[in-house]
Amino acid sequence: MTASITARLQCLSHTPIMSRFDPDAAVIKPVHDALGKLRDSVDEFAPDLIFLFAPDHYNGFFYDCMPQFCIGVQAASVGDFDSGFDDLLVPRDIARACAHAVTGADVDVAVSYRMKVDHGFTQPLNLLTGAIDRIPVVPIFINSVASPLPTMRRARLLGEAVGRYARTLAGWRVLFVGSGGLSHNPPIPDIENAPPEVAERLIAGRNMTPEQRAVREQRVIDAARAFAGGTSPLHPLNPEWDRNFMRLLEIRAFPVLDGFVNDDITNAAGSSAHEVKTWVAASAAMAAATDSAYDIKTSFYQAVPEWIAGFGVMEGRQR
Repeated sequence: MTASITARLQCLSHTPIMSRFDPDAAVIKPVHDALGKLRDSVDEFAPDLIFLFAPDHYNGFFYDCMPQFCIGVQAASVGDFDSGFDDLLVPRDIARACAHAVTGADVDVAVSYRMKVDHGFTQPLNLLTGAIDRIPVVPIFINSVASPLPTMRRARLLGEAVGRYARTLAGWRVLFVGSGGLSHNPPIPDIENAPPEVAERLIAGRNMTPEQRAVREQRVIDAARAFAGGTSPLHPLNPEWDRNFMRLLEIRAFPVLDGFVNDDITNAAGSSAHEVKTWVAASAAMAAATDSAYDIKTSFYQAVPEWIAGFGVMEGRQR
């Protein structure tokens, strides 16, 4: 069957402290070069629409009602790490139709007419397109830090449902983006072990004051300095796990990825490595939209302790 759309896939790590606490030039230049290739590809591809799968870090979604998946019909940045407070350019009819199609495929997904997104969404949009409101985007949240977490299989099913919907957009140029991961374990609290005042912030921490946000962001930067200096108790990066995961996506080994167990992911790659489910969902969407007739054309990986992140990029193009 011939695909009804022209599609492209891009997956990339994100880090809120890029440009806040950077590694040496010898480390950071290849990262920026790899990101530059993705950005040039977006300019050349000129997508009509982006489906962006990304996580949140207790900036937009909280335990007062924590969905596993959510599609934004309207969305705006919370402004963390100087990302601004602009609205995303969300085509409401497309987002609503996508949500109906996903639930019709037996994948439960919440919808939000007032979605708040953080750097997990805004950084890739800025890096790839130059602004968060330049290209129409359907923002799709995947819970990656707040237990209980969805499985790899559920993330894959979500992506497939989105990809099948995207396939109906005959003649469109569609970019699927996965933002998150790879191995990393930043200082994000666990509600089950948090003191009462921290647990309350995880439940109802919206609308932080600028002073509160500054304190929180400085805490992340301080943690990165300690991690890079070798004095941090945080889970180490796992380049071997990262490269194996990327290889499984390159060969579209979805049955193998379905078998990943959440506890094993945490133990091997850190509590925030579950963000790789955004890559799985975006890749599954690409496969469903294009009959899997695509190849990985760009792949890059670098462990960056200063960013508390295994930083990778990947691009898939139709044959």
